[in-house]
Amino acid sequence: MKIKANTFYSSLFVLVLLLQLYLPSFELNMFVQIVALLCYFVFERIRFSVSLFSQFLLLIGILLVGCIGTLLYKYKLYNTVKDIAHFVKPITGILIGYFFYRRINDFRLFVKTVVIAGVISAIIHFIIIALFVDLGAGTVESIRKYTRDNFLELFSLFFIACYAKFQQDRLFTKTYMLYAVIILLTLSSILYFSRTMIVVAIFMVLSMFGYTRITSRTIKIIAVLVVAVGLLYSYLYSANIRRGRPGIEGFLYKVKMAPEEMFKTKIDRTNHKKLWDHWRGYEAGRAIALMNEHPSSYIFGTGHGSLVNLKFFAPLTGDDKGIRYISELHNGYMYILYKTGIIGIFLYLLLLGKWYMRIYRDQSFANIAISAIGIIFLVTTLTITGIYNNRDIIIFILGGLIYFSEKLIRDTELQAQANKRLA
Repeated sequence: MKIKANTFYSSLFVLVLLLQLYLPSFELNMFVQIVALLCYFVFERIRFSVSLFSQFLLLIGILLVGCIGTLLYKYKLYNTVKDIAHFVKPITGILIGYFFYRRINDFRLFVKTVVIAGVISAIIHFIIIALFVDLGAGTVESIRKYTRDNFLELFSLFFIACYAKFQQDRLFTKTYMLYAVIILLTLSSILYFSRTMIVVAIFMVLSMFGYTRITSRTIKIIAVLVVAVGLLYSYLYSANIRRGRPGIEGFLYKVKMAPEEMFKTKIDRTNHKKLWDHWRGYEAGRAIALMNEHPSSYIFGTGHGSLVNLKFFAPLTGDDKGIRYISELHNGYMYILYKTGIIGIFLYLLLLGKWYMRIYRDQSFANIAISAIGIIFLVTTLTITGIYNNRDIIIFILGGLIYFSEKLIRDTELQAQANKRLA
């Protein structure tokens, strides 16, 4: 029985996305992704576009800058290879999304595949909650112990809404099926109790309605949001919201501590409550202290293979001993600065800016989504390492969106040429 290319590549795409979320081994995921690309390269024709190549120039630039510190300071081979793999992963992700859907060449199928993957993930989420979570405890921590966040489900909701708005079409012909999918994805997304997912969802909605374009109207909306956030934190800091409490109070405590967790770097590590509430800041503080020992590292970083000395054995690995030296940081800007310096940060921000600027082009589904992804990575880099997060699935979706954005440009140009000949 011959398998159709559309079925094969869309199924393989779903598999790659789900493994990213549920297979904990970064090494195995990279192996699967490289094998998937090799399969494509063996059986299909390979063509790079100018637009795709421009994305890689910046990503490869960041990768190469990190090699300077590696050559200067000399690190263990395993740590160096692992870091290089982390900086290669976004390239692999974009290639998979781009080439798979270049071969399929069906935008509706692309959108529907992402939605189906999100539905599968939501079902898995509910199964995990039913089997492993102690619902009787009634705490946010008991639910988040097994599930952290899931941008695949958010993108599925975003794609359903955008497809109806921009394509003037529905992904599901049956109304009850459409509502069932929306309810499933919405409930599952809420049950992650993720602060980052809330922020990402807000930017998705703003992008879909064009409010992320810089205009006088959007400036007013941003001002309103800033005031609203200010009022929220005024309440949170004035209210007696306690650590480790069940239900919504526990979640609000996490929200309350978010700014301090990221930016407060001077923490007494012997006070474990304070330390875990400010862990991202502690990591960043240790990285800065180590960079101060080599001031030149602020320019081009400490290099691939460098580790951050936590100065104690942190219980991050699940064993009794813990781990003292870490390679990755939650704060992606600090992570990129530590590995590749100011040069790497500049190239990274330039890349995100290129993606964001798509909103000033044709107001198509693909361009709106790419622009939203630029903003989303700007936010998630601060909290969960952005495109260099081990579990990131957005980069794969971005690859497909880049292809369809290019296709729209080519189709528009061809139509304009045809109209000119007819005239």
